[in-house]
Amino acid sequence: MSFLAAALDRVKPSATIAVTDKARALKAAGRNVIGLGAGEPDFDTPANIKLAAIRAIEAGKTKYTAVDGIPELKDAIIAKFQRENGVAYKPNQIIVGTGGKQVLYNALMATINPGDEVIIPAPYWVSYPEMVALAGGEPVPVVCTAATGFKLGAEALERAITPKTKWVILCSPSNPTGAAYTRAELKALTDVLVKHPHVWVMTDDMYEHLVYDDFQFTTVAQVEPSLYDRTLTVNGVSKAYCMTGWRIGYAGGPAQLIKAMSTIQSQSTSNPCSIAQWASVEALNGPQDFIPANNKVFKERRDLVVSMLNQANGIECPRPEGAFYVYPSCAGTIGKKAPSGNVISNDEQFVTELLETEGVAVVQGSAFGLGPAFRISYATKTSDLEDACKRIQRFCGNLR
Repeated sequence: MSFLAAALDRVKPSATIAVTDKARALKAAGRNVIGLGAGEPDFDTPANIKLAAIRAIEAGKTKYTAVDGIPELKDAIIAKFQRENGVAYKPNQIIVGTGGKQVLYNALMATINPGDEVIIPAPYWVSYPEMVALAGGEPVPVVCTAATGFKLGAEALERAITPKTKWVILCSPSNPTGAAYTRAELKALTDVLVKHPHVWVMTDDMYEHLVYDDFQFTTVAQVEPSLYDRTLTVNGVSKAYCMTGWRIGYAGGPAQLIKAMSTIQSQSTSNPCSIAQWASVEALNGPQDFIPANNKVFKERRDLVVSMLNQANGIECPRPEGAFYVYPSCAGTIGKKAPSGNVISNDEQFVTELLETEGVAVVQGSAFGLGPAFRISYATKTSDLEDACKRIQRFCGNLR
């Protein structure tokens, strides 16, 4: 009998972390590797936010806080939801966690019973199905192809709902595809959900501010107010505010659910870092002008990567609406022979051969629930992206 819990048999390690670790190891061994696996802005945290953290340290704000967040940060989050999303919450409807991942995990652990189903559009962030499984639930992936813009449609959602469905998880803009739902597309989904009062909605809005080409972001509780009492709206400061390492995520939702999530948090990590919380107050309340400036660079990088990848043999790359990922198909390379002599039989082998041959680290689409494809994060300096895309073009051009 294994000493480890049987629940671990239901969970796979994170593919994105694995490829990042492998790229780091190759770099340490002296290889010239360009890592495009991590979803992390290369921009530094803005100076005013860093200064707020320094001032918090100097003021001695380094003690335990309330488990679910300091009142000042809750107030900033409430103001943000009202200002940007037109959704009103009270302090007992807000939770602050150690990153968005913990907030999502707490919600699932607080609500999932054995056999409960969670609908997850695929491609999906790698952690969604694993967290559902760890909580004892059943992930129900619904494949959304490039033909549908990688988005869940109303008919597909209707077909996936059963009496056992507890949650639908929506991520817009999406990790890994960058696809973002328009208001009309969200309304079509909420019209379905209104008819199924036993189904709750978890919206992962972490990439809310990273949208391009005049795309207008909306979220479920904003589009359909009648779903307010069964929607958990999750967000954080990691991506738009370039604060991945600060580890602050938050959510607004029904008070009873937030209380249950806080109970779990109180017996696991307790409060998020006090210093990071004070920095986040400044992030949400302070100047926001750096976001469109960063987005201008991200858009330029997106357009560069999409253009260059579509010039590679066997690659087709849609242009996403947001986030900082592209999700190109590598179906045109399957069955071809790599320079190593190995035949590429799937997307995992494609990314392995690409890393070994050209030193470009990307993540296979099968890890996100839809292949043959791969994910590239373009949240890295433009010169590296251009170099990486040239290497991918060369690699694909040498396939036989």
